Amino acid sequence: MDYHRAVKRIISSTVFTCLIFLAACNNGSHPPRIGSDAPQFTITDSQRTVSLNQFQGKPVVLNFWATWCPPCIQEMPSLVQLQKQLGDKVTILAVSEDDDDNAYKQFVRDHNVDLLTVRDTRQKTNGLYGTTGFPETFVIDRTGKIVRKFIGPQEWTSPEIVDYLKKM
Repeated sequence: MDYHRAVKRIISSTVFTCLIFLAACNNGSHPPRIGSDAPQFTITDSQRTVSLNQFQGKPVVLNFWATWCPPCIQEMPSLVQLQKQLGDKVTILAVSEDDDDNAYKQFVRDHNVDLLTVRDTRQKTNGLYGTTGFPETFVIDRTGKIVRKFIGPQEWTSPEIVDYLKKM
């Protein structure tokens, strides 16, 4: 009898502990930062200086990527195409985490990356956004709030995504 009571206590304690951990890990139905103000940043690389606040009043698709990342390479053409499709209605800002300036510039040339891209060698910006891998993309609305997060490569010209961004 005491054995069964002890087992029940251990099981109850274990279940309770697991529930506490699960509750602490549960961020609800959306990733952290959704609905909050987008962290402001300024990045200066060898070619330009870009600040998030310069796009205030306009939706921004903020993409974190790297030239050595196969999924980033896979999705880059659709990001470029999306920018062409939406024109000045949305700004696509691709933040590269590459250390090598020459490799970055060569990639941009070779892949005809015709959108706003900047290189953040210190990787401070992706730290502000809490990225855990590449590519990761945040959609920021006209008011500066993060409204969506995409993890992994996307087909940015899909009708669903284009329609969503057009309605912003």
